This record gives sequence, structure tokens and C-alpha cells, in this order.
Amino acid sequence: MPALAQQAPAPGRPQVSGVPVPDPLELNKLVWSTMAAVHHANLAGNYSVLRDLSATGFQVRNDSASLAQTFLSLRQSGIDLSNTLLLTPTFSAPPKILSPTVMQLRGFFGLRPTAIGFDLVYEWSAGRWRLFGVSIAPASLAQIQPGAAPPQPGPQAPPLPAKPVRPRKN
Repeated sequence: MPALAQQAPAPGRPQVSGVPVPDPLELNKLVWSTMAAVHHANLAGNYSVLRDLSATGFQVRNDSASLAQTFLSLRQSGIDLSNTLLLTPTFSAPPKILSPTVMQLRGFFGLRPTAIGFDLVYEWSAGRWRLFGVSIAPASLAQIQPGAAPPQPGPQAPPLPAKPVRPRKN
């Protein structure tokens, strides 16, 4: 069986422990691709592609049926996540490095009448950033008014397997 080559980081790009640090456009692309994948999975009721594109740890902890259950309320809400592809995500904080190969992105899309909040965790695996944890939920527009705190994902889509990588605060 032939070995799979890992993509080497581009020369001259900033790195942390040999892992390339995504630039702002790459961060946006990660979020957009996740939104598109969840949107397509919700439309089809089939979460196997979302799962297959994710990091190995995500795949081990989530089968397609459990993902369908996790996103049930988001799917039933009828929110069209494809609208997120029309806007640049607003990040509520800079990317957070949880470990040398794990990164968290939090923010929202200021859609009307319902904003979409997200909390996404990615793992550097096989030469690219892969989804490791996901929370996507509707948020109130009032939360994204100037000076207000950014929306927090609601109970409709609980976070997936980010628990093993989140550091405990003492």
C-alpha cells in the first residue's frame, strides 16, 4: 500500500511547532467550508461526508447517526446556513491555540433576522486543518449591536468532542 505524503507547510509562512498558522483568509475558508458541510448534511440528513472530512478523533467519537441527532434542532429550525457563505465571519476572539496542533475559532455571522454563532475546533492532521469540534446555533441580533458581547451558541447544537482538548482552569 503506498504511503500518503503529508503536505509540507509553505516556506516563509509563520508556524507554531511546525504547524502553519492560518492567515485571515484561510481562517475564513475554514469556517465557510464547515458551514457549507453542515448545511449540506442538514439538507441531505446524511452526515457521513462531514464526519469523513473531520479529524480522526472526531470520527471516532461521532457516527453519522449521532451527528444527525446533534444537529436535529438546528435542522428543524429551518435556518439556511448557506447564507453564511455570503458574509465574512466576525471573530469574537483571535484564534485560540489549545495545543500545538489544535485551534479554536469563535464568532458569528450577523445575518438578519437571525445571526449564527459558532464555536469550532480544528486539528492539524494529514497536512491540513480538520474539524475536531463544532457548535453552531442561532443567536439574537441584539447580541451583536455595537458594544454588546458577541452571540454565544445556544443550546440547539451542543459542542461536540472538544472536551478532551480544552484545558482545565484551576
